[in-house]
Amino acid sequence: MKQSQLFAKTRKETPKDELSLNAILLIRAGFIDKLMAGVYTFLPLGLRVMKKIEGIIREEMEKVGGVEIFMPTLQPKFNWDQTGRWDTMDDLFKLDKSKDSELALGPTHEEVISPLLKRFISSHKDLPRYIFQFQNKFRNEKRAKSGILRGREFIMKDLYSFHANQKDLDEYYEKQKEVYARIFKRLELEEKTYLTYASGGSFSKYSHEFQTITPAGEDIIYICPKCKMAINKEIIEDLENKCPNCGNTNLLEEKAIEVGNIFKLGTKYSAPFQLNYQDEEGREKPVLMGCYGIGLSRLMGTIVEIFNDSKGIIWPKSATPFQVHLISLGQNEEAEKIYAELEEKGIEVLYDDRDISAGEKFYDSDLIGIPIRVIMSKRSLENGGIEYKLRSEDKSRIIPLNNINKEIETFYLA
Repeated sequence: MKQSQLFAKTRKETPKDELSLNAILLIRAGFIDKLMAGVYTFLPLGLRVMKKIEGIIREEMEKVGGVEIFMPTLQPKFNWDQTGRWDTMDDLFKLDKSKDSELALGPTHEEVISPLLKRFISSHKDLPRYIFQFQNKFRNEKRAKSGILRGREFIMKDLYSFHANQKDLDEYYEKQKEVYARIFKRLELEEKTYLTYASGGSFSKYSHEFQTITPAGEDIIYICPKCKMAINKEIIEDLENKCPNCGNTNLLEEKAIEVGNIFKLGTKYSAPFQLNYQDEEGREKPVLMGCYGIGLSRLMGTIVEIFNDSKGIIWPKSATPFQVHLISLGQNEEAEKIYAELEEKGIEVLYDDRDISAGEKFYDSDLIGIPIRVIMSKRSLENGGIEYKLRSEDKSRIIPLNNINKEIETFYLA
């Protein structure tokens, strides 16, 4: 894409109504635009990042049998009455459809997926099933804050699993732990992300969260150095300040962002809708459920909170909006050739063809944070090629023009 055609502009000033680093950098770099508190537009650069994250998650969900659907945002009050959550969920957005009918803007989709699957599950032969979606969620946060880490409207992946027995649910639950670990590894968050014991509510003894360590975190967790797991502050006293996995009491307190969670729901949402199946002997039994969530916009904000410096964002390879930032300094004809060659090779390029100063181009490039910067200038050509620089490094080097493809491929395969 040519930067002159990109629907976005960078800013030098800090947005006055933002305190969180993720929102400040994403707005200044032209990835998002704030409409109101807790509600953001994802501009082309931001949407490309979201699609990269979405693609990684989709691949991993499909590897363990996930089948993708798309459920409605508008949900009838009747379904929420069935589960008792119409009057108990504090952050539920409620809409008046007419005098005798009310609707909810979906903050989650148990009240939709359970009656839906009732149409498709009747026998033990129909189980297990794993259904997931990417969907806008709406929660009436009283104090929307922390940029895209906590919004009133946000994008989330939720997968729901349906099982005939506890053993099958338990096995799939453990498999999802491995899936989530792979997702965070691919996004280069694995070293800072911990599987964390949390309250199971009415579902089970524990649920599990995936918490990423950062000073921007809203949660407090206690890390066990021995087994590399953590405990959420909400249950640490119940566990007598010791790790439930190995019993260690020498725990490290850290601030963290919850980037994912998994729950064993049991029959909590199948029973109200009579989502049952017939076993091998013809007996009717309730379907057991699990749910597995990842907030995509929260994950994007977490990446920005961790991968940055004083100049701007430094995107991980797998989440970057483009693979290469090509900058032309008055050598447009030669740069156009390189641009066409890279695109022909399937390399994602943002080509800065704008008629502005070199300083402005470098400032924007640092702020946007694409991992590789390639500069075409008179000086680079005189020195034998093109200037090549990694966003994470201070120094650049000249490489021959015919080596550019190899350098880029080597970087992204490393």
